[in-house]
Amino acid sequence: MTTTLYQRLGGADGMARLVDDVIAAHLRNPLVKTRFENVKDLDHLKQMARDFFSAGSGGPETYTGKDMLAAHKGMNISEQEYLAVMDDIVGAMDKNGLDGDAKKDVIAILYSLKGEIIRV
Repeated sequence: MTTTLYQRLGGADGMARLVDDVIAAHLRNPLVKTRFENVKDLDHLKQMARDFFSAGSGGPETYTGKDMLAAHKGMNISEQEYLAVMDDIVGAMDKNGLDGDAKKDVIAILYSLKGEIIRV
């Protein structure tokens, strides 16, 4: 039986830890922290991120938020900001002890979305 990416990321508990660590890293990252410091409801953002990544990685959660283009439209996110966020995500995956294959799969998914995030 094939293990889903969701299972390899640790299921709901692993996803919650990963998202918490990613957001904490964003809040420390000088390139992107102001974007996250200005979010009115960080708990809602975390829930949407958990649902998005869970649903997209084979988990049972349903994502009910905006699509990536709608969520990022008008933010004018730069390539440098995008890469800083990617670095934070990789760091959080390292912190959570994810294996190389899981990390590669997450990175591939995130890179597939960059056209819906950068400069839209």
